[in-house]
Amino acid sequence: MNAITKLSVNANSVPDTNDLDGWVVVDGNPTMRTWALHTNSDGTMLSGVWEATPGTYHATYTAYEFVHMISGRIVITPDGGTSVTVRAGDAFVVEADFKGTWKIEEPVRKHFDFKL
Repeated sequence: MNAITKLSVNANSVPDTNDLDGWVVVDGNPTMRTWALHTNSDGTMLSGVWEATPGTYHATYTAYEFVHMISGRIVITPDGGTSVTVRAGDAFVVEADFKGTWKIEEPVRKHFDFKL
């Protein structure tokens, strides 16, 4: 097995265009595309690329996620909590028990790693 896997979305990569489990549109008409590009050897991590258009989702997480924003801007607000704005170049984590809104203000592209 290779110890390093380079991840990339290419012309042959087909995204999943379904909304993520636990994500419900609450404003606008956003769409998303997800490219699952790699699962590690023990099946505990999933890495890929996610894109979304402007609008707002209410998200319920069941897995820890690390994110590196490539482009766009999102205002993330935990239910009953304080909003955080993330934009291109930012890195952040979302804990497995997160519930709240993702207001996508500019088209987003991000790298993600989920702990399964």
